[in-house]
Amino acid sequence: MNNFYNSLIIITLIAQLSSPSWAQERSWLDDLFKNTVDTEKLSAIAWDKFEQLLEGELEDPNLPKVVGLPPDYSSPPFLEPYRGPHPSRIQRPAEHFPFPIRLGEVGPVHPLFAGPLEYPFLCGTEESGLGQPWVDNQQQSGIPIYALDEQGHKTQTIIGYSQDCLLPTRAYYYYNRVGTHDFFPLEQANQDIATLDWNGQTVEFIVRVEIGTINRFLYSIAALKAPGETLEQPRPDHWNGRLIYKFRGGVGIGKRQGALSPTETLTDSYEQLRQGHAVIYSTANRTAIHYDIGLAEDTALRVKRQFTSLYGNPLYTVGIGGSGGAIQQYLLAQNNPGLLDGIIAIYSFPDMVTQTIAGLDCELLEYYFDVTAADNQKWHDWGNRQWIEGLNAITGVESDLAEYYALARLLGGHEPMWPGMSECVNGWRGLTPLAHNPNTVHFFSRFEPAVLEKVHWTHWDNLKSVYGTNEWGYARNTWDNVGVQYGLEAVLFGRITPEEFLDLNARIGGWKQPHEMEQERYGGILGERDTKISLWGNHNMHQSPDGGITPAPRTEGDLAAMEAAYRSGNVFIGRLQHPIIDMRHYLEPELDMHHLSASFSARTRLIREQGHADNQLIWVTRQPHILISEAFALMDRWLLNMRQNPELGVVGNKPPEAMDQCFDSEGRLLAQGPTVWNGPWNHHYEPGECTRIYPHFTQSRAVAGDQISGSIFKCHLISVEEAIDRGFYIITDHAFFAPYIERLHAIFPHGVCDYTQPDQGRPVDL
Repeated sequence: MNNFYNSLIIITLIAQLSSPSWAQERSWLDDLFKNTVDTEKLSAIAWDKFEQLLEGELEDPNLPKVVGLPPDYSSPPFLEPYRGPHPSRIQRPAEHFPFPIRLGEVGPVHPLFAGPLEYPFLCGTEESGLGQPWVDNQQQSGIPIYALDEQGHKTQTIIGYSQDCLLPTRAYYYYNRVGTHDFFPLEQANQDIATLDWNGQTVEFIVRVEIGTINRFLYSIAALKAPGETLEQPRPDHWNGRLIYKFRGGVGIGKRQGALSPTETLTDSYEQLRQGHAVIYSTANRTAIHYDIGLAEDTALRVKRQFTSLYGNPLYTVGIGGSGGAIQQYLLAQNNPGLLDGIIAIYSFPDMVTQTIAGLDCELLEYYFDVTAADNQKWHDWGNRQWIEGLNAITGVESDLAEYYALARLLGGHEPMWPGMSECVNGWRGLTPLAHNPNTVHFFSRFEPAVLEKVHWTHWDNLKSVYGTNEWGYARNTWDNVGVQYGLEAVLFGRITPEEFLDLNARIGGWKQPHEMEQERYGGILGERDTKISLWGNHNMHQSPDGGITPAPRTEGDLAAMEAAYRSGNVFIGRLQHPIIDMRHYLEPELDMHHLSASFSARTRLIREQGHADNQLIWVTRQPHILISEAFALMDRWLLNMRQNPELGVVGNKPPEAMDQCFDSEGRLLAQGPTVWNGPWNHHYEPGECTRIYPHFTQSRAVAGDQISGSIFKCHLISVEEAIDRGFYIITDHAFFAPYIERLHAIFPHGVCDYTQPDQGRPVDL
């Protein structure tokens, strides 16, 4: 998503700089611009980036658009939030589709239990190189399907439309070329097929790859070719019984099928395929496509059924995936313990929706630092922003992104940005409108305007059946910042003054409700009337009308939506009896959004719910060292132990070498053991060895008083007087807020957060 957001900014800047009238229209900024930005360098960077975009980062204009909706489509009626039992307590319905899907056939269209089909639905078969999907209607619903000429090229003749993007199942053989990790169609082989050892015999490294659609999403199955098999009749003779389910990441809001290359999982899984593992995957399990966890589970179960109907039951199924791919594993293993046997979670977060709690604070805080309080020199030092945002920030860091944003600020009428960068900007900018603004979708060019305007584009609207809808027809929203005392830790440590603390909390505001939000301001790229660029989306924020004298309103989330998030299994609550290897590169210095504290967030939830986290290992290393092979090898020993001694459980079968660890960039072990990650997060103020080597940061709610688990949607409120009596504002031996009680009441009329109490949004019977 950040690539898209940055692309819009870059293209806008190029367009404006190329305009003959730019100098006249912006003459009042001209001198400032020349004195603060290296235009020659910027131009070179921008055009180089623009060429990259043209080579593939932007949507191909030749790809089909969704031109219409089903004839019976209508905005859904009022929907109640989900109030049923947690998925872990629900028996899934019996399968009714007659697996296996044979070559030339189409897989199931309607999910088994994940709810009705969603429209519009953007097909991805052509960008996958798989051709056009089947025609399924003549009512101009979905994408147009064209007749082909004798060479197989599309003509201008429309023969029908596809709204469900169905594709007949097909299979291919790919071979690994000697000396590479790359795979090519078997018909291209020329004495260059790599070989491998299979039980003492030398066999050719050839993989059968099957692709089709299940629940309308593209799926793939990859396994070694066996002697005597055919594409139509695969055999398990060269399968070692171990099944890998691949999960992929990103941030998506649904309504599209996604793309899948036939060789997509082969190179990634080279070592595992070589050992005889089978690998399965679906675009429904890529969170860049959607975050509908129920649909992800429904599809994963069926992809696994297709595999087992062809090859038989596995010894075990292990998941692997990064970022959103890790989120899916945590949630799916929690919600349906029988789907996966072990999980390898890379760059993990516990779930998506609780990341929005602090994530949507980012632009509110950045706007305060950049604009509202721009006259405060303290915020010109980017490193100081970490006191309030929790996430890392670095003063003086140079990057192409900083250059773009500096120019965007100037063209938006603001002073130049001070040198530096924060994780809030580098990692999270652009995700706020994607998840939160119902008017904004990053693949807008693939839908006709008449279709776009009928859809609300947010994470919550993608899951209306979970969160329910409000009186305006928008999905109920979980985000809330009522009572949050931003920067509380900073003022207690004397990093900011009480006056600065009060100013921040009086002017920070919140986000408008979805029905009040306007299109993001990308300089006219999305057709918005106001061509002034807004980096922060500040026109969609609640702001003080008089510079903070009247505090800016905060945003109140919907309690029923919060409860629904928990009940539906979209929140990782920490009930997970599986082996977990949670591994990542240390990326804090790069200001990457995949920060280390997310692993401890998951761990604290495990401890809170089951009394321990002995089934979770945290491994951290530095690039370029990777730990994938070691993770698979350890997981294999752990899971085979569990098969042989099921009575010992997951912890009792843990191999002796299974422990927390950290490594350097060359793979040297730096420390291991049960205490290496000790730190303030688990109330050990003598940091462990790995914590000292790889210190981690937190997030905005943690430095406002919350715990690192980061799972409180809506805090319990207590009065200012009670907060004072309980010592919330004690520094050494005095309560420094005594002179400011009246102002605190004005800023927090409903009270302040008491993070010692549980989440108001969590159902008591969960």
